[in-house]
Amino acid sequence: MGNFEFQNPWLLLFLLIIPLIIFIRIKNRRPQPAMKISSLKAFSGGESFLSKLKPLLFLLRLIAIGLFIVALARPQIVEISSTVKSDKGVDILMVVDTSLSMLARDLKPDRLEALKEVAENFSVHRPTDRIGLVAYSGEAIAKVPLTTDHRVLVNEIRQLQTGELEDGTAIGVGLATAINHLKDSKATSKIVILITDGVESIDYANDLMYVSPEAAAQIAVEKDIKVYTIGVGTNGMAPFPTRRDFFTGELIFDMQPVEIDEPLLEHIASETGGEYFRATDNQSLEEIYKQIDRLEKTEINEIKYYNYTELFGKFLTFGLIFLFLELILRKTIFKELT
Repeated sequence: MGNFEFQNPWLLLFLLIIPLIIFIRIKNRRPQPAMKISSLKAFSGGESFLSKLKPLLFLLRLIAIGLFIVALARPQIVEISSTVKSDKGVDILMVVDTSLSMLARDLKPDRLEALKEVAENFSVHRPTDRIGLVAYSGEAIAKVPLTTDHRVLVNEIRQLQTGELEDGTAIGVGLATAINHLKDSKATSKIVILITDGVESIDYANDLMYVSPEAAAQIAVEKDIKVYTIGVGTNGMAPFPTRRDFFTGELIFDMQPVEIDEPLLEHIASETGGEYFRATDNQSLEEIYKQIDRLEKTEINEIKYYNYTELFGKFLTFGLIFLFLELILRKTIFKELT
């Protein structure tokens, strides 16, 4: 729905003519002519119905004048639409740890749910950037390739859960998967946001399918990809899921020490030109994403389109209708004897 406005609103001041006309009419109303007659019986019927309606002619004239003035002020409905584009966009891959430990409840309601909420808000507020999503634990999978369709991205973020992939923490594999999707990007800036709450648990030395975090970081440097790393978890102890109740199947939580390989995450960030952050609660996690958002700004060009629907023709038409109606009534039903 557009906005109603006037192109020449100052012309509406001429509407003040209407009360002036009314004042002049009242002031200059001619007194009724008087004459002496022997009896008033012939006029005992009072005023006729038509004589009571005669002021309607004056009202029609005033309405017509008002409509003409409004038409001159050019009433219009303005609809504004806009498109946002960027010549210097950022390609971002969010790499999310979905291992079982992400259900730890040192963040509320747990680490994974807290992360999903913050990641969703981050994505929504970067409409011109291509953003993708990689989930990893003991293996990695690209959930969403680089896209500007953030509805699809947000939907996949909301559906992140533990247990879909082989258990473990393959930080190197998650990072390498993201690099593989970013390496051919032509964007001005290529970014990985790597989130984990643990320690690399894959013996990549004895399995050719895996790549070490250090080797992945070196590839990122070669491909000019910056990596921001985030360690999620409080300091000290936290309630971790350790087993399921035999009868209900619900997770049972026990207090265990929080272990995050901060030196490794700091190394990855330092080597690639990024930064390392530690999120110990929901608020700090949210602030980290805001800080990354400020660090990786995109130059946005917003183009606005204005669509004008002119209404002066309608007001002019109705003004003419009221004017002609007044003239017709004056020359017919209310015709005065001369």
